[in-house]
Amino acid sequence: MTASLDPDNFGVVRGATKPIPYDIPVFDNVADERRHRQERLAAAFRLFGKFGFGEGVAGHITVRDPEYPDCFWLNPIGVDFRLISVSDLVLVNHDGEILHGDFAINQAAFAIHSEIHRARPDVVAAAHTHSVYGKAFSSLGRLLDPLTQDACAFYGDHVLFDDYTGVVLDPSEGRRIAAGLGPHKAAILRNHGLLTVGHSVDEAAWWYITMERSCQAQLLAMAAGDPVLIDADCAAHTRDQIGHHFAGWFSFQPLHAVIVREQPDLFG
Repeated sequence: MTASLDPDNFGVVRGATKPIPYDIPVFDNVADERRHRQERLAAAFRLFGKFGFGEGVAGHITVRDPEYPDCFWLNPIGVDFRLISVSDLVLVNHDGEILHGDFAINQAAFAIHSEIHRARPDVVAAAHTHSVYGKAFSSLGRLLDPLTQDACAFYGDHVLFDDYTGVVLDPSEGRRIAAGLGPHKAAILRNHGLLTVGHSVDEAAWWYITMERSCQAQLLAMAAGDPVLIDADCAAHTRDQIGHHFAGWFSFQPLHAVIVREQPDLFG
């Protein structure tokens, strides 16, 4: 589908002489849609690498295949986010069988993401890494406060998974995380890191990026003094303005444009 911004709900000034530069693409066949999802996935990895979200072999982003909804594409284990291209991506089904790709995958990635995709048919993509501010904030065992406009995107729409039991290797632990996530867009995994989901790679990646930054902002504010919270009604209203699916997708587009111009080899 093609979507347009609501001028009253997303800060767009009426009367502009040029149209919004991005539209959600429409596809006539699954091959084109699959290639689009793969390209967005590779671009998201390059951005995560650019922002320093990698931590050794930890971290993963997945996207559901448009033709086979019980399969998803993800990064191979041992390949740095900064080097991932479309040709590196691996396709795996919900039983853990690798259907396409030359590399092994992270068992934790399968255990977590297979159960999220299984439990949430609406989720097209999911992101989880061990980024510095997200994992630091996760050790506090609390939700994000509505301290800033950006943080309000998660107000009432993220959860705390308050039960760290070690590296997630068993699908049963993935099922517990998926159940804890429920219908929400994000989870803070205590002593572990952040997890975000979306109706596109673009949306899931943006929620991760802005959640990581919101964790950083709250840590800075708490270290500096006693932060003033946005009141509940205003926080909920702001979430409705900037926390919807299209807002997440649209917010990713400028970053995607930058990484494609800087690193066009990601399409290889």
